Amino acid sequence: MSSTRRRIDDPLWKAIIEQTFTHFLTFFFPDAALVFDLQRKVDYLDKEFETLFPPEPHGKGLRYVDKLVRVFLKSGAEQFILCHIEVQSGKSKEDLAKRMFQYYYKIVDKYQAPVMAIVILADAHRDYHPKYYRQRFMGTDLFYRFNSYKILQQKEEELQDNENPFAVVVLTALWAIKHQHVADDMLRDMKHRLYDEMLKRAMGTAERKAIYDFLTYYVGFQESDGLSKFVNELENKLGRRTIMNTKEYLLDKAKREGIDIGIEKGRVEGIEKGRLLFQKAIIENSITRLGLSDADIAELVNCPKSLVTQIRADLEKRNS
Repeated sequence: MSSTRRRIDDPLWKAIIEQTFTHFLTFFFPDAALVFDLQRKVDYLDKEFETLFPPEPHGKGLRYVDKLVRVFLKSGAEQFILCHIEVQSGKSKEDLAKRMFQYYYKIVDKYQAPVMAIVILADAHRDYHPKYYRQRFMGTDLFYRFNSYKILQQKEEELQDNENPFAVVVLTALWAIKHQHVADDMLRDMKHRLYDEMLKRAMGTAERKAIYDFLTYYVGFQESDGLSKFVNELENKLGRRTIMNTKEYLLDKAKREGIDIGIEKGRVEGIEKGRLLFQKAIIENSITRLGLSDADIAELVNCPKSLVTQIRADLEKRNS
């Protein structure tokens, strides 16, 4: 059994909320269909949110994902939903409750519409569960309560019995918290069980693909070929290819995560050097973040395998 904490792919939260939003909403609020017009298209206001709260470097061990969503009530009125997902290896030094209040008043001030806020806490600290912000001074009393969902407090049996597809997402995150140090063969077994849980639930093809992506990539394997073993086992079990092109997903992911590095270096060192550094950034990201083999990376990036092997050796030497 490995003693190393496994890599958690936090940005997948942002994608899974968008791709399964109706299920997300009805999972946390079972009567949502009576309140919201779920047939109308929702708007994801990520860019607008960044203008209100420009991204800042987060403290070590603190990672969070924010989404601001505009939805419509049955009456036709607008409603804003603020989704805050916090994944952290240690308790935040920041005041989460205060930050949630700041989010609230800035959003209300900009849009002049109600805000429903929910915090999803995916950390491993049982006693950490902020639910409200309060400020009192000389007769002035401010109290702001928000929805706060602690994944670690959920019961596996209840999630397995819940027919909502988003229950599989929460179960994936719960197992990631509880089984941080399992060996790769046990992790593959858990992913198979999660896949079986997904198959039990009714959902569209696109939503099924999104949940498959989440349970497959949210927790990374330690072995370089761990992911390919899981995919191959799944294909053999089903007797066909899985519902998504794994290599296309990984290539797109590696490019997206390495693109800022490549662009910035391209500005500094010229187009050709920037292109080569961009390629190197994708390869390094595929090694360190995705845990792919040299052959798979070479195929994904369309470069000689020897280049990947050399970059891997350089990384190991640098980190030794």
